[in-house]
Amino acid sequence: MKRREFITLIGGAAPWPAAARAQQAPLPVIGFIGSTSPDKYAVRLTAFHQGLKEAGYVEGRNVAIEYRWAEGQYGRLPAFAAEMVRRRVAVIASAGGTASALAAKAATSTIPIVFETASDPVKLGLVASLSQPGGNVTGVTNMNVEIGSKRLELLHELLPAAIVVGVLVNPANPALSEQFMKDLQLTARAFRMQLHKVQASTDSELDGVFAALAQLRANALVISPDFFFDSRSAQLAASALGHALPAIFQYRKFVAAGGLASYGTSETEYFRLFGIQVGRILDGAKPADLPVEQTTKVELIINLKTAKALGIAVPLGLLGRADEVIE
Repeated sequence: MKRREFITLIGGAAPWPAAARAQQAPLPVIGFIGSTSPDKYAVRLTAFHQGLKEAGYVEGRNVAIEYRWAEGQYGRLPAFAAEMVRRRVAVIASAGGTASALAAKAATSTIPIVFETASDPVKLGLVASLSQPGGNVTGVTNMNVEIGSKRLELLHELLPAAIVVGVLVNPANPALSEQFMKDLQLTARAFRMQLHKVQASTDSELDGVFAALAQLRANALVISPDFFFDSRSAQLAASALGHALPAIFQYRKFVAAGGLASYGTSETEYFRLFGIQVGRILDGAKPADLPVEQTTKVELIINLKTAKALGIAVPLGLLGRADEVIE
């Protein structure tokens, strides 16, 4: 073989192994940990993928996602987090609220973690501060725990004579439920309300909640932010209406299903920001330097039909402040 032919052969062949290697390079993997099931996450998953897309990532094209679903059993979350660490995923998307965020943080101090939580991540010990998280953890908070006291205020506007108020919390999510109760107690004292904690972490326990509230002669109900309750919004709305108990929750879907009122952040905006944060980590941002996103859009939704069925005359001023009134 002539020297020139040999050089041409080597030069022409060199790009092929590189191209082959590029085609075979594995996609970065997101370890997605959810608290309930994919069918109950449908709206949030859509918003999460939208956020990822805005950040430049599409599942199956330039990123892979490993999903793990706890089906409402929060005790499974630590094992899921440990599995993602063994898999050496590029980033853990802790999409199961406070419980999964704490499980992920306990599992690794090196793999980047992006959380979403309804509470203050600084109080939870997830980050050092919102602006400079430090460590390997950052995320998004909707502060739905902190604005829980506002829900109590709204109930007071709707029912000025209400004294006995039930607060539904999930005992399997103590970090969130304890903070929620603590914040509500301060507001309850101002309105001279008596708060009674009722608990449920399973469907059978949830069935007994409204009977317990009836025995307590509760005038109203505040439902704590929690994925277990989120995924049962329609059931909770129907039970509250069936027991003639005015109730307030955090998302619109509760009111659309017949609940009296909701006050909280936009569910879709919240998870869109979550997806964007995960995309930023995939782009190389360090969690320690990536500020925690805080959703700012808060919506008040009132079901006027339910109010009338419960014999509640909604003040005109409150109707005027509502973002949406369902009739």
